[in-house]
Amino acid sequence: MASEGQDRSALIDESPIAPVRPTASHVRQNSLEKHLQHRPDPQDLKKRHILLDTNAAPALQCRAHELERQRASDSLKKGLENRAERDKLVERNILPSSTAAPALIGHQRELGKHMLADTLNDKISHRPSPEDLVKGGILQEDPTSPVRSKGEADRLYEERIEEEYAKREGGA
Repeated sequence: MASEGQDRSALIDESPIAPVRPTASHVRQNSLEKHLQHRPDPQDLKKRHILLDTNAAPALQCRAHELERQRASDSLKKGLENRAERDKLVERNILPSSTAAPALIGHQRELGKHMLADTLNDKISHRPSPEDLVKGGILQEDPTSPVRSKGEADRLYEERIEEEYAKREGGA
């Protein structure tokens, strides 16, 4: 009968019906192993400023980093304290005297140039001719002057005005 009991236990399948699943600790261990295989090198971490590139102890690394930040902060404060006032920078033509928005300053400068050119043209158009100045006794007639008549004076004047405009516009 003993042999019959042994035969029976050999014939009975006692394996579980559900598939065997790994335990949670097995899953965590496998995940950890995968992450450890793909972790970056220390040199890569140093390049990305995650690890500090020093041989000092971690406690000293932290203190050294704090001191470096404090040094940079002190340097910035000192620079700001010694910074020139806006009025002095305007006086030295470093900053524009305008209080307009920075995006508008270029347009404002161009408008100022055009207004100045218009003002000069207006004054030049109303200035007296050389003959009127000679008649008024303000100028003396120069015998070596290339100008002999009013037409020549106007032509010479127009040429010089064109030369001046070309210089200002960056032409000649």
